[in-house]
Amino acid sequence: MKLLIAAPDYANPNEKSKMMYLHVRNLYYKQKGICITILNFRANENYTIDGIKVITLDEYNKNQSEKYDVLVCHAPNIRQHYKFLKKYERNFPKIVFFFHGHEVVRINAVYPKPYYFKKQSKRVMRLVQDIYDTLKLKLWKDYFTKVANKSHFVFVSRELYNDFLHWTKINPTVLVGKYSIIHNGVGEVFEKEKYDQHVKKVYDFITIRGVLDGSNYGIDIVNELAINNPELKFLVIGKGEFFNHIKKADNVIWMDRLLKHNEMLDLLNKSKCGLLPTRRDTQGVMTCEMATYGMPVITSNLNVCHEILDGFKNVEFISNENTKIDLQFILERLSAGVPYEKSSRYFADNTSGKEVELLKRITGTTRE
Repeated sequence: MKLLIAAPDYANPNEKSKMMYLHVRNLYYKQKGICITILNFRANENYTIDGIKVITLDEYNKNQSEKYDVLVCHAPNIRQHYKFLKKYERNFPKIVFFFHGHEVVRINAVYPKPYYFKKQSKRVMRLVQDIYDTLKLKLWKDYFTKVANKSHFVFVSRELYNDFLHWTKINPTVLVGKYSIIHNGVGEVFEKEKYDQHVKKVYDFITIRGVLDGSNYGIDIVNELAINNPELKFLVIGKGEFFNHIKKADNVIWMDRLLKHNEMLDLLNKSKCGLLPTRRDTQGVMTCEMATYGMPVITSNLNVCHEILDGFKNVEFISNENTKIDLQFILERLSAGVPYEKSSRYFADNTSGKEVELLKRITGTTRE
């Protein structure tokens, strides 16, 4: 089986943590004997990473004679995927669309209001976003309906599937037998390794975010929780301007950097509990990784968080509105359960493995 996987961006030798949730599943595909090529719309030159070939759009234009069994579109957008599909759809007998969040919703209606210091908070930018989203949703509704017979639609949560139906207004009958709910898997290290309760704990809580400045990630909630729990020590890791504009609580230590999966383990083991509030999520892969690792985790009391994390005994749900909550009480209760039995819910075989089964089924290489 040969796949062309079209992505808005992709990991590269200098930025291996970029789009890691895509790279993790592609490594699994490769391990299972699937031939894959990544079409990175942002790449300016071809390259190889961990044995996976990555090409530019120009490279595909020059080599259209190479045939693929399936075109896989991750986080499809209008500027890149839609233009590509309108031009080259005929080259692919099957298409699989993977939805991860923002692609099929009205951003200003679904995502929380940006922090005041972000340019996107300006009224004109919000208007532009609304206009773009109106066009985006109309184009996708028409296009998905048109190509449904040769397509399959994958959502990382039931919540996102419901959002898709609500915002695109697509007729649900179009998707009958043509969609799946398949969660993102966790990084390999979180599957293989286990939280070490014997390591000396330096921090009470650890929060890891790639970007701090998205209000959906709730760094302001973390900061307020720290202010209201001054006896506890908080570690926040991530890039952004947030603490340049909002006074950092005295008991918050901020590391202005990104971490690779292997780098995270040392800091996770030095922390008593993960703290990952969210205002808007479609799965929350980092939260799943911490929970799978076996450490105590606190996240938000949202429907999607319950969908993804109910059943994990090491996870507690709190209200985003109550930042005066006594975290010491929760911490003691969660810590009493360590070591927790490791859950395999988000292991590769139970996530990417389902994707491989789907790809084999739609290409006729295995029975239903």
